[in-house]
Amino acid sequence: MMDVLFSKIRNLDAYPKINEDFYSRTLSGGLITIISSFVMLLLFLSELSLYLHAVTETQLVVDTSRGGTLRINFDVTFPALPCSLLSLDSMDISGEQHLDVRHDIIKKRLDSLGNVIETRQDGIGAPKIERPLQRHGGRLEHNETYCGSCYGAEVSDDDCCNSCEDVREAYRKKGWALSNPDLIDQCKREGFLERIKEEEGEGCNVYGFLEVNKVAGNFHFAPGKSFQQSGVHVHDLLAFQKDSFNITHQINRLTFGDYIPGVVNPLDGVHWTHPTPNGMYQYFIKVVPTVYTDISGHSIQSNQFSVTEHFRSAGAGHFQTLPGVFFFYDLSPIKVTFLEQHVSFLHFLTNVCAIVGGVFTVSGIFDSFVYHGQKAIKKKIEIGKFS
Repeated sequence: MMDVLFSKIRNLDAYPKINEDFYSRTLSGGLITIISSFVMLLLFLSELSLYLHAVTETQLVVDTSRGGTLRINFDVTFPALPCSLLSLDSMDISGEQHLDVRHDIIKKRLDSLGNVIETRQDGIGAPKIERPLQRHGGRLEHNETYCGSCYGAEVSDDDCCNSCEDVREAYRKKGWALSNPDLIDQCKREGFLERIKEEEGEGCNVYGFLEVNKVAGNFHFAPGKSFQQSGVHVHDLLAFQKDSFNITHQINRLTFGDYIPGVVNPLDGVHWTHPTPNGMYQYFIKVVPTVYTDISGHSIQSNQFSVTEHFRSAGAGHFQTLPGVFFFYDLSPIKVTFLEQHVSFLHFLTNVCAIVGGVFTVSGIFDSFVYHGQKAIKKKIEIGKFS
């Protein structure tokens, strides 16, 4: 009974054996075996490397997140625009505005060679209290508390403007332009115009971050205090008594969110030189929400972006086009997910079997072709028909 069963199983053998006495070994077969073994080894090592290292899988999904904030990290250098002139504003389509932003921002004064002169937070120095003019009109006496005039921009009777910056801020809130700082006691004592003239030829490096709503909007670097006048966003440039502003700039770094491994942001290291006296340089940015999950399961919620550029020029002394660098951003409805993961062992085993079987089969076909070709040529030579 068992012999019959074993006989049936034996008949199913797909790999019948041939006596070694019937093997015919050739030189070409030996060379093909060596080459195919080397190819197998290379492909096996390549597959092993892929198995041992994590692979990144990319998916596109609809972004269903709502609300939240967007962090914008920036580091921008203006080699021909002094820090005293430069201000940063941000606004979005929801109507929220942040004018003359100063928190979480550092400015570095740069000389003409790009060397750092001073690092400070925004502002143009501290007031020098040398018998300043009081709000009531008299000079400060030794037994009085200083309360400077806001020159008509006070909101209440208790408001005091004790520095040039306070007066400029009060004017900004009123939507007024400060046309002649020398007529303001605080600005005259602090040497506002003299300070600006001293910084002539200097540059400025601005770095920090903004927290904005996760909706379309813009932020921009421009000279002068900004304010709203008749519903229009304007900058007070009269106080600086300049006809032109050079907005040559270099973007050292610009990211929307945290750093993602392997992602290169398109504006990092971009330099642009100003060809005309005045103008507005605009970057139109499409922000793509991105989730990166590493092999350990740690996720980074961040963003990538693409960008296009446009320059609007204006003649010297004509500020219909506000001089500055503007970044207009919008959010994509599609989210990209990067997932790091290892190839499964079964997948690795399947690929190895495919490599061994594929190379073995192809080399066998090639060896058979060479063997039978040699045999046919040899036979023709023997009967004298090969020429």
